[in-house]
Amino acid sequence: MIITIVLLLLSFGYTIYYKSYKSLHMLQQNLYNENNRYLKWLNKNNDQFINLEILGIVISLIGLLLFNNNTWLTIISTIAMSIILLISGYTWKNYIKNDQNKKKLVITKRIKRLIVTVTLLYLIPIVIVVINNKLLWLGIFILAIMTYLNAFVVFIGMIINTPIERMVYNYYKRKAQNKLNSMPNLKIIGITGSYGKTSCKNILGEILNIKYNALPTPKNLNTYNGLIMTVNNYMDKFTDIFIAEMGAYVKGEIAGLCKLVKPKYGILTTIGTAHLESFGSEQNIIDGKFELIESLPKDGFAILNGDDPKQVNYQLKNKVKTIWIGIMNKEADVVAENIKCSSKGTVFDVKFKGEPKTYHFETKLLGDHNVYNILSAIACGKEFGIDYADLQKAVKNVQPIEHRLQLKKIGNFNMIDNAYNSNPTGAKNAIKVLNTMPGKKIIVTPGMIELGSKEEEYNKIFGEQMVEFADLDYVILIGEKKTKPIKEGLLSKGFDKDKIIIFNDVREAYPFIGNIASKEKQEVFALFENDLPDIYNEK
Repeated sequence: MIITIVLLLLSFGYTIYYKSYKSLHMLQQNLYNENNRYLKWLNKNNDQFINLEILGIVISLIGLLLFNNNTWLTIISTIAMSIILLISGYTWKNYIKNDQNKKKLVITKRIKRLIVTVTLLYLIPIVIVVINNKLLWLGIFILAIMTYLNAFVVFIGMIINTPIERMVYNYYKRKAQNKLNSMPNLKIIGITGSYGKTSCKNILGEILNIKYNALPTPKNLNTYNGLIMTVNNYMDKFTDIFIAEMGAYVKGEIAGLCKLVKPKYGILTTIGTAHLESFGSEQNIIDGKFELIESLPKDGFAILNGDDPKQVNYQLKNKVKTIWIGIMNKEADVVAENIKCSSKGTVFDVKFKGEPKTYHFETKLLGDHNVYNILSAIACGKEFGIDYADLQKAVKNVQPIEHRLQLKKIGNFNMIDNAYNSNPTGAKNAIKVLNTMPGKKIIVTPGMIELGSKEEEYNKIFGEQMVEFADLDYVILIGEKKTKPIKEGLLSKGFDKDKIIIFNDVREAYPFIGNIASKEKQEVFALFENDLPDIYNEK
């Protein structure tokens, strides 16, 4: 009996370990089920429940009903059960090892707490057996069910931990608020929008740092936890300006972030259809983004995009000072003209309303959308007393932002890395940027996501725009199912089907492009447009 229990526990433990790793990984990437993201992922990936563990459940049920008092049958069933579990565990091990994971599971304190809770849940049937070994097959049956439904066991563990996580959150929230309250002279700028938040934040940070000690939120820490972490871990008494990027998936989140950090100044980049699925409607997106502007105090200011119809047509209730930037809208307060883009960067002139002089700016950044971000930063810098010469110098020194139209050399070809969070507006701009490059042109993309019911429509348009706005030599699609609408759009515009290449893993694109570059006398430029997280991998 002891050998039976030990053998089964080792087999169960092996399988549970690797299954839990995958479940924890997906839970973390789905933001701990924020807006039911994890449950939606499970629903979309229900094929993972078709596996050998079903046989384990059947054997354990038979053992529970028939074999409990038969030594030989119990031994045979135990061996069969162990073999099934070991094969299943080995399968999960190889799956995790060979999966296309771009971002591994991060073992945070929250994950460690969750691992403890999940472990305790799995100990319950083991304790039942230890207390009464006559219930061996009942314990095995429960363990078999829990192993099969491991993704839900992890989810239950997360629910159990909710009060603990709330206490941890409130502790760090109070700590952050106390620090902010102790810095009455701190200037706080909020930045939001559907697209361009991170780029705008980084550009603004570099420009303001020419005169002030500005702290932008690191990377994409634009949630409640991200802002709290930034204040607690990165802000110090020497910080003059806090630039808070604010992201949201649903209406009301931006208002909550504003209540947390209380920005006096606000920048709205562009309003589009990003996260349409979670917001529910375009109007909810507009209202959600304007929560930042509506929250500003009367002695602050807001910087808005005069070329964005959704912003121009919005009826602002707040009487805060408003500064409009634009390229097409010549009536805006800060206007960019004579924009020219090349492989070396972008040059343009800036006209300030009410001033006769025009100022010339140069930047290493690519694309019109970066000009909008720079205009917002220039407008903010001017309000903060930075003179024109310093603004010109700061803009020239702004470094390309990682994964956002970042031009870099990869082996023997040029990569335009626009891998972070694609959207309809940004994708169109990226195609136009690629078309300004000399030589052979290639696009690599898995398409756009989180666009709700319009996702297929926008991806088809994306395919059409590739033909309309660029002279492409190849299009490499990552994931056959997800990119089907893009392929349809390409073919509808007459693009050569033989020049459409489909891979399941973006890593397969690199040697393919490298091989093309080795045969060409011209330079090869490859635009990598978007890089989906692991939850969207196609097997």
